[in-house]
Amino acid sequence: MRSHHDMGGQPAGPVARTEHDYAFWEKRVDALMVLLSSPKHRLLNVDELRRNIEALPPDAYDRMSYYERWISAICNTLLQRGAITTDELARKMTEIEAREGAA
Repeated sequence: MRSHHDMGGQPAGPVARTEHDYAFWEKRVDALMVLLSSPKHRLLNVDELRRNIEALPPDAYDRMSYYERWISAICNTLLQRGAITTDELARKMTEIEAREGAA
């Protein structure tokens, strides 16, 4: 049985083959993935990232952009591995929201 995210062989419309600029936060998510999966840190691997992206509920998967799915999967993997706690994540998110709100 096919999962919601599995589009293999399904019509999905044309693929835009143009380059585009990435937003700063998207570049940071990509850099975070590279850093966390590096041999020095080994806090994340591609299989875990994929598993957590595929575990997103259909409504969240459809609503999120590519890098939003990545950051969600990265957070979930770090939580699952015990590298961070939900309290630590919540505190950091509150700190960032306060900083961004003041800007």
